[in-house]
Amino acid sequence: MAYVRGRVRASVDALEHLVGGLGTATLALGALLWAAIVAVTCLVGVGLLAAPGALRAVRWVSDRERTRLSRWGEPIPTPGPVPAGLRTATRDPFVRRELGWVALYSLVGLVTGLVGIALPLYAVQDGTFPLWYRLVPPDAAPGIVWWRIDGLSDALWVGVLGVGCLAAAFWFSPVLARLQAWPGRLLLPPPPGVDLSLRVAELTATRAAALDAHAVELRRIERSLHDGTQNRLVAVNVLLGAARRAVRRNPDRADEILGQAQDAAEQALGELRTVVRGILPPVLDDRGLAGALAGLAGSCVVPCRLEVDVTVRCAASVEATAYFVVAEALTNVVRHSGASQVDVAVRRERGRLLVCIEDDGHGDADETRGSGLTGIRRRVEAYDGRMTLTSPPGGPTRMDVELPCGS
Repeated sequence: MAYVRGRVRASVDALEHLVGGLGTATLALGALLWAAIVAVTCLVGVGLLAAPGALRAVRWVSDRERTRLSRWGEPIPTPGPVPAGLRTATRDPFVRRELGWVALYSLVGLVTGLVGIALPLYAVQDGTFPLWYRLVPPDAAPGIVWWRIDGLSDALWVGVLGVGCLAAAFWFSPVLARLQAWPGRLLLPPPPGVDLSLRVAELTATRAAALDAHAVELRRIERSLHDGTQNRLVAVNVLLGAARRAVRRNPDRADEILGQAQDAAEQALGELRTVVRGILPPVLDDRGLAGALAGLAGSCVVPCRLEVDVTVRCAASVEATAYFVVAEALTNVVRHSGASQVDVAVRRERGRLLVCIEDDGHGDADETRGSGLTGIRRRVEAYDGRMTLTSPPGGPTRMDVELPCGS
């Protein structure tokens, strides 16, 4: 049963990839035709002014495919803007690889996308044909294979063909999705030699983000200790001194003061525990990531549906980051979103921990407005992860986080 569920999920995911890839392939075909027209007109000098725009169009479509592929697998870095100057741009290795990708993907992406979408459509159409075959003329029967329908037996054969299309979609959709992604995986990553320099720049940026996140975390701990625990301990010290003086003068008053000192000490102990949980929640060691997230979901004011599919423990730092992301995201949902429902999904796939938080609130979340999203991004990037936020006005708001967790 688990195998069937896995196959169904893989087929549905593959269909989603194929639909998105078909849209990108349509854009790639348009960019290819525009680039070809500009190239032909450049022979007579007319298209020289339009050439930079055509290359920017190719770069835009290529970046869309990089983003799409990065959501479903190993991330592909974007190269930035097209170099200024036509001669410099045509010598750029990224531009050359993108032109080759546009030419190849316009064919492969369209064919695989159309076949992948046609199979389930034919499965529904032909599979239900025995129910409505009387509504169409005998010579107008649908299907990949055409024949005249003279009765129920012929209609049932069309239904069998629909079942075959469903089986083909079930088994071959993942293969078509991988074939559709192949040109992008082959040509859109940085050329050999360039990848290393980009990786160095990326690691430099993430190291700076890690240092910033560490400094912010230290300031948070210092502020929590200074404003809360330290004041409580000072109060305990003052109350103990007052109790010592009251023992000689008014023993009944001393007992009351000692009670206040005990209450203040318990409050200080509770605040210390809160600070410790903020550094590394002990519940992660006691109950694991699934149990810790279940505690967060259960204590959330907004109804929260949680789905965790992580069978193997990740590194403690990765689990702590995932816990922090979910905790901060749920806090934002309660404070800012006005949502009535929030869904949290966590799964491990291809050596990465994937966290998705989606709510049905009013949307329009902005990292620049101090809602804690910047802190989440910095903490995620400090572990060489990726965060994608989608929050149009009116909602919904969706946050996707990827954290590397090894094989």
